[in-house]
Amino acid sequence: MTKEEAIRKCEKYNQTQVLRFYDELTDAERNELLTQIEDTDFSLIERAAHEAKKGEITPIKAMTAERIKENEEKFKALGLEEIRKGHVAAVLLAGGMGTRLGSDKPKGCFNIGINRELYIFECLINNTMEVVKEAGNYPYFFVMTSDKNHDMTVEFFTEHNFFGYEKDKVLFFKQEMAPATDNDGKIFLEEKNRLATSPNGNGGWFSSMVKAGYDKVIKDNGIKFLNVFAVDNVLQRILDPVFIGATVDGKFSSGSKVIKKAAPDEKVGVICLEDGKPSVVEYYELTDDLMNTKDENGEPAYNYGVILNYLFDTGKLLETINNPLPLHVVDKKIPCLDEAGNYVKPETPNGHKYETLILDMVHMMPDNLPFEVIREREFAPVKNKEGIDSVVSARELLKKNGVEL
Repeated sequence: MTKEEAIRKCEKYNQTQVLRFYDELTDAERNELLTQIEDTDFSLIERAAHEAKKGEITPIKAMTAERIKENEEKFKALGLEEIRKGHVAAVLLAGGMGTRLGSDKPKGCFNIGINRELYIFECLINNTMEVVKEAGNYPYFFVMTSDKNHDMTVEFFTEHNFFGYEKDKVLFFKQEMAPATDNDGKIFLEEKNRLATSPNGNGGWFSSMVKAGYDKVIKDNGIKFLNVFAVDNVLQRILDPVFIGATVDGKFSSGSKVIKKAAPDEKVGVICLEDGKPSVVEYYELTDDLMNTKDENGEPAYNYGVILNYLFDTGKLLETINNPLPLHVVDKKIPCLDEAGNYVKPETPNGHKYETLILDMVHMMPDNLPFEVIREREFAPVKNKEGIDSVVSARELLKKNGVEL
């Protein structure tokens, strides 16, 4: 991109302030800035201001743990056959850092062991290896990183010999970035030659895969389903053949692992229908009326929370790749340069970050199977150092599930 092209683009979106230090830069720095301007989607800022509100929310029926148990043998056989044929791949969302855990490394590099080293990445690979051994096949294992942690993540996997996983089947890709703005929608600079950006939210995983060229891997290898999951749940069951089999048996285009809520106001997204299509309503969007709604059995109608473990039909994903996801505007403290070019690290929120969420991808699918799992067996999030959803609570749950720490 030339300087003139950059000016035209910035004028179109009213973002000319990002070029205010251009004349002070070296040729190399100018090229870096121009490349970033070329690669950044400025239109999302305007789009975010016109996002539609939620539609009509109604309950959706989940496949209960009891029903799953009754059909477990059939579902498992179906799922294992899909895995053996290479029809299913895993996608690990691991773009975050372990800052809240007191670590300056990628979150997956955190050692959750007590008497031995046991890393979060290692826990997830160990969980996957259980299925690999049963199926006799190594499915593709995609790992989404970010600008901040990509090199460290790749090096960590390499140093630990991919924790025994077949290394040629582990493919890394970077999450796309979105610009960060002030409260008026003006993009910040974090350096004189660099826009302030942040990862574009966990909903950007599939578009980032396609940008990395991995849609070709999907098509060339006949991958029909992608099992997408988060890095911070160390009990996550990955490529679960029973989950896969139940989804295939019911001819669903997507599936969501869900748990019964511990309390009506538990802070988890709730699986539901929105205007008749599957959706997830965030806990802060769940009104008191919805929270207190009962089903025909007197049970809470919105009683199942998602745990960020989804199964998506790749054909449907590819059909929707050009359909933009809703943008969620989040108030954040964003380090940036002031008008004079001085670096500022704010103590209170000073602007917006723009994120897409994977839960909105559920609403893009024609149908969804909410698949109930037992909380104590499959839900041990590691979000904090201590307290609820912490290193401490996850360790206790790992012990209960027979994992040596």
